[in-house]
Amino acid sequence: MGGRKRVIILGAGGRDYHNFNTCFRGNPDYEVVAFAVTQIPGIERRRYPPELAGGLYPDGIPVLPIQELSRVIRELHVDEVVLSFSDITYDALGRIASEVLAAGASFRLLSPRETMLTSFRPVIAVTAVRTGAGKSTVSRAIARELRSRGLEVAIVRHPMAYGDLGRMAVQVFRGVEDLDRWGVTIEEREEYEHYLSMGLTVFAGVDYGRVLREAERAGDVVLWDGGNNDFPFFRFNYMVTVADAMRPGQEVGSYPGEVNVRLANAVVVNKVSQASRECVERVVRNVRAVNPKADVVLADMEVVVDRPEVIEGRRVVVIEDSPSVTHGGLPYGAGYVAARKYGAAEIVDPRPYAVGVIRRLYKEYPHMANVVPSTGYTKEQLRDLEETLMRVNADVIVNGSPADIGRLIRVNKPYVRARWELRVVEGPSIKELVDRFIEESRFR
Repeated sequence: MGGRKRVIILGAGGRDYHNFNTCFRGNPDYEVVAFAVTQIPGIERRRYPPELAGGLYPDGIPVLPIQELSRVIRELHVDEVVLSFSDITYDALGRIASEVLAAGASFRLLSPRETMLTSFRPVIAVTAVRTGAGKSTVSRAIARELRSRGLEVAIVRHPMAYGDLGRMAVQVFRGVEDLDRWGVTIEEREEYEHYLSMGLTVFAGVDYGRVLREAERAGDVVLWDGGNNDFPFFRFNYMVTVADAMRPGQEVGSYPGEVNVRLANAVVVNKVSQASRECVERVVRNVRAVNPKADVVLADMEVVVDRPEVIEGRRVVVIEDSPSVTHGGLPYGAGYVAARKYGAAEIVDPRPYAVGVIRRLYKEYPHMANVVPSTGYTKEQLRDLEETLMRVNADVIVNGSPADIGRLIRVNKPYVRARWELRVVEGPSIKELVDRFIEESRFR
């Protein structure tokens, strides 16, 4: 066979672009004919721009919806499809592979070794087995501990490349005003705001070779904060993976969640008080079966509310972070738990009041019944979220999203925020995990 191998990269506006940049950009053996995207509403029908795609792609690369995958494979005579997104079950992974093979292309997964970049700074990575496991609470606790040692911590967040790709090749967020300046989505705010409130700088973007160079200039240590359950973009000195006691089996039943368990130096089994003893023990057994050398930590997440008295005895509508309760598969998060804990008279079913994209998401994710997903990737979606909340017949909004959504939309009800904080129940403390990272990194 002669000529360049024709490739489609499957993704969701993150890992897909990184895999292209590290393995295909400038590689004359391959021609990436398209990206095909899923999970995130509204990020298709655009182009990966020429300034990021490189000299082999003077017109850039089209970004298509994954629903067109089989047709495009056949029409463009595609040789290989590279799966480059995360947070999927093995069952879903198998279905995608079957579709690709039946359409006539080979199916490929790229390894961490092929796609990880090397930093001259020590790197501690925090990953998860599924979206919604509580990774952010662990990352935040690790960042606090590192700062207590007098270390400058550069937070590098997994990409959420939903905007102008050429403009956002490298992003640096030092304060909330930078979120406004970049016009980021709610999902991005959910991942950045909690660090900014701690006085930390967050680095993100599309071209993570350049992102890493910026982070290295700013910090003594790089903390990789993974997205969904993806594995790190950087080679790490120490890695912590967060498992979910409420979803036993996902630690060995999701891609690439199991990869993260196998790579981890330590596994934090989170939400142990919300799960049965049998579920906790099952997760621990599964972790030890595939990674017997990893330290295992049992932990809990305690919900904290800014004004709990506003909830008691009131009818509330709950907002939760969209990725966790949509493709992450969780029925609820911090907002729902807070409403129950602080005595809400009723958690109102928002589905009859939903409009636009919110209404469509309830149909796509029927498990999501008593919460409103914080979907807001576009102005139109923000309007749908605003109108849905306006229409709900409730007294109070309980926002379990890490983003301050009240800054982005109008609300016509009292508004309180709920968040998780980590508590280690059994096993090594966060301090001890950081000690081990520092030992592995051979700090001087």
